[in-house]
Amino acid sequence: MNEGLQRYAGYGDVGAQAVQRNKVLRNTYGLLALSLIPTVLGAWVGVSTGVMAAMGTGLSLILFLGGAFGFMYAIERTKESAAGVGVLLAFTFFMGLMLSRMLAMVLGYSNGASLIMTAFGGTAGVFGAMAMLATVIKRDLTNMSKFLFVGAIVLLVAMVINAFVQSSALMLTLSVIAIGLFSAFLLVDIKRIIDGGETNYISATLAIYLDLYNIFQNLLALLGIFGGERD
Repeated sequence: MNEGLQRYAGYGDVGAQAVQRNKVLRNTYGLLALSLIPTVLGAWVGVSTGVMAAMGTGLSLILFLGGAFGFMYAIERTKESAAGVGVLLAFTFFMGLMLSRMLAMVLGYSNGASLIMTAFGGTAGVFGAMAMLATVIKRDLTNMSKFLFVGAIVLLVAMVINAFVQSSALMLTLSVIAIGLFSAFLLVDIKRIIDGGETNYISATLAIYLDLYNIFQNLLALLGIFGGERD
């Protein structure tokens, strides 16, 4: 009888864990969808005012790195409270503002709006594919994240260097690598939530948002290079 009770308790624990994982995943997707609103608003403010375009490369890079890491630190400190949601949404507004410089450049093409929608659709397609793949893969991908993190650091350093070198060939190469790298990150981050490795939906949203942001940004850069049309 005791054995039966223990087995029943074990099933109860498994069920509770499944409910918790589904709750985190549901809240993550909900907050991720909500984060698009301040991102679009920030991008609109940036394009309308031209504030980012008026900054030099060095100043905008310092602002981006300082602001991004500052916000991420604040999110980590407040993720266990309701304030964490507000800080995350403020961060996504900031990221939209940072994206406005590229958006303004792409909108300078006659087919700029179409390129932006194509990049958005492509990013959504990658998200759908990685989310589906994460539900199919059974193996643990935790160790994979360590190699991806090293790759992201190398990529960041290369992008900072290229911000001053302004090499089109290097930018093209880095954009292709970034799309592949952050698609893999996206798979790992979603899989971690599904497996119960991430229990905080604010942290989960931040990770997935950054993956999608980088995929969109680099996909848009490639579309601008290869598909931009002048009047």
